[in-house]
Amino acid sequence: MKGSGAFLVAFLASSVAATPSWSALFGRTEAIEKRQAGRCGTGFGTVCARNECCSSAGWCGTGYLYCSAPSCQIEYGPGCDANVRPSGPDTTNVARPRVGNIPYGQAIYRCSHNGDIALTYDDGPYTYTEDLLDLLRRYNARATFYITGRNLGKGAINDPATPWPGLIRRMVRDGHQIASHTWSHQRLTTLSRSKFWNQMIYNEIAFADILGYFPTYMRPPYSASNTTTDAWLGELGYHVTYFNLDTEGYLHDSPNMISTSKAIWDNTVEGRSPRTNTWLHIEHDPVYQSVYNLTEHMLRSLNRNNFSAVTVGECLQDPRANWYRQLGDVSSDD
Repeated sequence: MKGSGAFLVAFLASSVAATPSWSALFGRTEAIEKRQAGRCGTGFGTVCARNECCSSAGWCGTGYLYCSAPSCQIEYGPGCDANVRPSGPDTTNVARPRVGNIPYGQAIYRCSHNGDIALTYDDGPYTYTEDLLDLLRRYNARATFYITGRNLGKGAINDPATPWPGLIRRMVRDGHQIASHTWSHQRLTTLSRSKFWNQMIYNEIAFADILGYFPTYMRPPYSASNTTTDAWLGELGYHVTYFNLDTEGYLHDSPNMISTSKAIWDNTVEGRSPRTNTWLHIEHDPVYQSVYNLTEHMLRSLNRNNFSAVTVGECLQDPRANWYRQLGDVSSDD
């Protein structure tokens, strides 16, 4: 923090200039203790006050820099944006039968239908998503959107004061698939069971508020899941999907650097036969160059090489009816 750095510089400068009085030294020591009392997070093991957030640097405070997802440490900051339950119907007791042939609670990296490339976009919706939908429509391409409920300062996805509910409904109308990328993009393997549950259930609540149903497909943020979190995802009835084609567009978000991502795509797809190849791809719709430069390059390549741009459910040959859970069915355990 800038404040703590300035304090230490002033303290050291005064120490060199003269020997401070006891009262002055005590006052500074007291200030340091107060500052340390505001530390929080994994490095300190302390939780902030009820209305405060714990920043990624481990300071208690309020406002965007402290509270926004995913940087706010939700286990230590009760006031973090991500700890706020969205409005909408509770999905906790919705029945979660395991239907179809796609495994639940197990890692899925590949499509099963040759000729398909499942285009996927993580972390949205965002400012660029509407233009991305327009582009996909022009190419008659379908994609899967792994949606994060509250991240990047965009507010909750079901907030009617934002464009997000309308964009998510449009995704469905345009034939795209909706999937979960958790409520606030936390690293699932670091969370307690209760915070993990919130990451999944809160996103379900927001989806149900917008659509009347919620997805059975998800992707773990940072591709981070383990046997414990896989088992929890299985309990909740989720297909845990990853990818085997990553252009790394998020690392190359400039007009010059995005050529590296294009080269990764070309080296993988160009000249390959759709009769014997299929890929499950990953991109991010909050990345400007991925939306406005790379995506059209990929779509032209798909068409040129006779591949189909499809959803993850389609590339796994899973019927559309299995992609979502309706609110009408309630578990008998209730």
